[in-house]
Parts: sequence; structure tokens; C-alpha cells
Amino acid sequence: MAGIFVYAETKEGEFRKATGEILSRCRGVADATGEPLVAVVVGPAPEDAPRRLAPFGADLVLHVEGPGLEVYTSQGYAWAVTSCLAGRQPAALFFGNTPLARDLAPRVAERMDAALHADCTGLAWEDGRFVFTRPLYGGKLLARAVSRPGHPVLATFRPNSLGVAEVAATSPAYERVQVEVPAGSVASVVKETIRQVAGRVSLQEAEIIVSGGRGVGGPEGFRVIEELADVLGAAVGASRAAVDAGWISYDHQVGQTGKAVSPNLYIACGISGAIQHLAGMSSARCIVAINKDPDAYIFKVADYGIVGDLFQVVPALTAELREMLVRA
Repeated sequence: MAGIFVYAETKEGEFRKATGEILSRCRGVADATGEPLVAVVVGPAPEDAPRRLAPFGADLVLHVEGPGLEVYTSQGYAWAVTSCLAGRQPAALFFGNTPLARDLAPRVAERMDAALHADCTGLAWEDGRFVFTRPLYGGKLLARAVSRPGHPVLATFRPNSLGVAEVAATSPAYERVQVEVPAGSVASVVKETIRQVAGRVSLQEAEIIVSGGRGVGGPEGFRVIEELADVLGAAVGASRAAVDAGWISYDHQVGQTGKAVSPNLYIACGISGAIQHLAGMSSARCIVAINKDPDAYIFKVADYGIVGDLFQVVPALTAELREMLVRA
């Protein structure tokens, strides 16, 4: 059976946001080609997985389960995915560009002898081929990569980059696929998983991010950033300079050596706009820059700019937004 397959990643019992984005964007391609749109779930999954994926247009939910898949391991999950797809002749297998997928997708691609396009921000179907858009050189260039007809292709997509397309809900079929990871094929064993509770939405899946840079002046300066983020229901980001200074933990870092994000709104506070930082956030749909230096490079890429002291501008903005929400 041919088809367009989407790896439906779960986290703490919920499907990752990127799963719905990719499924809905592939619905039109599936309709145009007559191929089924299949969601692949590996390991523990919500009991009502088909119902949860129905709004995104899935035709079939494949639930791959068996001994050794209780927790994620690179070799175990790669073996399970390729075993599930063996004989099904997938036209494509797509992932969200999450930490797990960045580890898993290359391993699956190697086993399938297939091309892999990583960290894509666009997807189209033209002349019977998939066309992927990938940012290069810190987002200064956008490359178009085209799949080869008749060859399976894999790709990972940056969360929030595709958006959720409006599609008609389906009634997906549900199929359990039992596999058993061969003994000795998994080189590492997960003994314990330690979670850091941040109390906010994941940075890579956030629709709004408020970031602070060198201009916040110290760890206490992030309080005004966090207050604005709380009002907006946003994630808190940071530049490498702020992280290297020890003002905030690395898991908040946005940029070339941090996380690549694609929120609908990115508010950069006290960030100069170094190319390493722009590489991680230039694909945001709307960028607002707040900086007291009118010549800061961040203003060249921002959609809106405010020249001023962030410690005056941000609290005023927070107060105004809070009042607006109360009136609403």
C-alpha cells in the first residue's frame, strides 16, 4: 500500500502540535494523488488516537507497539518504524522537527535508503513531486528541494512553520502493528527520565515568544520579560549572550546554537540581532523589536520596531495588554 505517512509524535500522552500541522497540509496532496494519509504512532499512545487525529484529515492510524517500545530509544524506534513501513511502499514520511525527530529521522532514512530534508519551513506539491523550502545561511536564503518521483522521501518540518490547514474531519481506521525489537539491537537503555517543569508552553511549539538579550542586564532583568510572556501566554526565549552570562538556562536559547523557532509573534527585547540569533527566529511570521539603540541590526528584520529602554517599554506594554484582556 502506497501512502503519505506522518510520524505522530506524542509527549506526556498528547500529540505534538506539529503532527496536526503536517497531516492537515498533506490532506490536499493525498486527495490529489489518491493515496491514503497515514499517521504512525510508536509506543505508548492515547487510547482515542483516531478521534484526536480525525480533525487533521488522517485516513488511517497505525499504532506500532511491542516489547522494547515503552520508552524512546534511537535504535529501537528506528527499527520499529522501518519494520512497520516495510512492504507498504510509502511515498513520503514526514516528522515535526523536534529533538526526538532530529535523532530518529536520519536513522530511518538510512535504513530506507531515502533522502532526508531537515528543518523545512514549507511544503508544496508541484508536477507530481514534493517541493520543500529550507532556510539557509541564517534565513538569508530559502532553498527549494524537489523529491524524485518513485523514490520515498523523508522530511522534518519546523513547528508552527506550516500552520494547520482547514480540512474536513475524517473517520480514521485504526490498525495495531505488533513488533518485537530484536534482542541486542538497542545499544542503550533508558533508566530514568527527568523533566524540568517550566510552567509554560514549549519554546519550539509556542505561537508567541518573548525573548531577552544582553540588554536585560542580568537575571533579574528577565522578570519583565516573564511578566509580558505570562500576559500573552507566551514562551520565554533568550539570546546566546544572555545564556552565556548565566542569566537564564540554555533551554531558553534561540539561535544557531540553540533552538530554531517559528512562532506567529516574536518579541525581541534588548537583542541586537546577531546573525547567530537571527538564524533561529527569522522565520517568525511577525517580529517586534524593542531596543534603545536605533542602529541595532534587529530593526532591519523586524516588522515593527520600538526604540526605547526595554525597562520602560515592556512594563508599559504589559500593563496595556493586561488591561485590554480584562476589558475583553
